[in-house]
Amino acid sequence: MQTIGIKVPSSDTGRRTGQGRERDLLPLLAGAAVAVGGVGAMLALVDLSSPLRGPFTFFFLLAAPAAALAAALRALAPWGRAVVCVAGAIAVNVLVAQGMLALRVWSVRGGVVAVTVLSALALLLTVAWRLRRRAARRWTA
Repeated sequence: MQTIGIKVPSSDTGRRTGQGRERDLLPLLAGAAVAVGGVGAMLALVDLSSPLRGPFTFFFLLAAPAAALAAALRALAPWGRAVVCVAGAIAVNVLVAQGMLALRVWSVRGGVVAVTVLSALALLLTVAWRLRRRAARRWTA
């Protein structure tokens, strides 16, 4: 008598079921965050009257400096980096507001532009520093 061997698929595929979905959603969530932040900045700069202007601009004012700091602090653990980035974003916003108030040049547009410039500068310095380190490793290796 001959038996037909049926192979049962292995339940251990090397990856957890929830982990793959989370990794697939991360770029989608990052893109949505960039879109919401960009819309918030544009609504504030154009001074368009919309009920979404306040929350989207607030999101931009927190997310832009936090993203720039997160790029610079990749060596930290994820939760520690999140806490430091949120605290740093709040500190950047408070310092920009205090500086503009002290100079008597406060405006919403000016604040958004100042936070954008500081965040972009921090991000560009981080990228330049990494490129310089990579070039130095190539020369020494």
